[in-house]
Amino acid sequence: MTVVLDAYDPEFLHDPYPAFDRIREETPVFRAPGRKGERPVWFLTRHADVRRALRDRRLGRIDQPTVDRIAWGLPPLRDELSRYYDVEHWALVWLEPPNHTKIRRLVSSAFTLRRVASLKPRITVLADRLLDPILERGRMDLVNDYAAPFSVQVIAELLGVPTNHWRQMLDWSSRITRMYEYNTDNAQTRSAVDACIEFSEYCEELMARRRAEPRDDLITALCFAETDEGTLTDIQIVSMIITLLNAGHEASVNTLANGMLALMQHPDQWRLLTGSEVSPATAVEELFRWDAPIQTFDRWVVAERYEVGGQSIGRYEQVTVLLGCANRDPRHFDDPNSFRIGRGDPTHVSFGGGIHHCLGAPLARLEVEVALERLVERLPRLQLARDPVRPPRFVLRGFNSLELALI
Repeated sequence: MTVVLDAYDPEFLHDPYPAFDRIREETPVFRAPGRKGERPVWFLTRHADVRRALRDRRLGRIDQPTVDRIAWGLPPLRDELSRYYDVEHWALVWLEPPNHTKIRRLVSSAFTLRRVASLKPRITVLADRLLDPILERGRMDLVNDYAAPFSVQVIAELLGVPTNHWRQMLDWSSRITRMYEYNTDNAQTRSAVDACIEFSEYCEELMARRRAEPRDDLITALCFAETDEGTLTDIQIVSMIITLLNAGHEASVNTLANGMLALMQHPDQWRLLTGSEVSPATAVEELFRWDAPIQTFDRWVVAERYEVGGQSIGRYEQVTVLLGCANRDPRHFDDPNSFRIGRGDPTHVSFGGGIHHCLGAPLARLEVEVALERLVERLPRLQLARDPVRPPRFVLRGFNSLELALI
């Protein structure tokens, strides 16, 4: 089935879920145009199919710089993107075993449940420090005054990156991640490549300092890590640092922004939090489910064929799962279009699944929990100062700003 889906139509971006509901009930799988110059893409809409596809090894990721692009039906790589792909090449999200297994093992110790839980006192202090001036002003931009500096500084501290550079890192990240969208123009592409070069040079300077003066942080650990093949190369370390910094705040910032908008639009649910009837730890799961911070995840058929929803999809074809659409599937969730913070259902697919299940999921959950907890404790009387406007982003769903007022 072919479906016309204009993912960047302002009305769709404002609220994609009515369209998702209609498409999901019409078909579990449909085909639509892909990125410019690429073959059409198969999209999966239903929770069970999405969950299965995320774990099925007949589907995999592809290494963009080295794959046989003619066989896979991909356009030639543009020379000007080489520095961008230098960074992306070793990003966990693109790797498959055995490289994925090796690299993930090296960084996973920083994101264990125990290690993440130990961070709660420290990140609570950080949240309160950001809220202090907001209380004096009486209004806030949730994204730029609170969510973004909070999340970027948390992941920077974990890695060992100077936290006072958070604005520069956020700028690099936003320019690089713009490449994940389907509608990137030439100016945005050039900006992303420039950001990769600047960010890489910054990371190389950090690595040189850690090799000269080791510290108890993840960058030092990566610089001195030993694998079966020896130590990591500089570009591998740079790629991991940039990937962890980028991915380490996107989900948290977007979820908090999307979630606070939902809470302001559903004051009965906000009162459940401020009245201590539902804990922030429980509410977090509904915030991730309700309006997914990342809407898609791409995979490719690496077996002879892949069968889903009565459709046979051949080798080398792209299969994209619609995470936000799956999170509203009534076959899995009771009354999915009702925002209920007491639902507490962790079976949403906002963190992906299989070997590519988000490494930082425990940290993202804790960040949103603490950020929400401090808002509830210190600013219980909040309301929207003005209706926010969705930026032209579909894959990474969030806001550039969200203005709230204290009443």
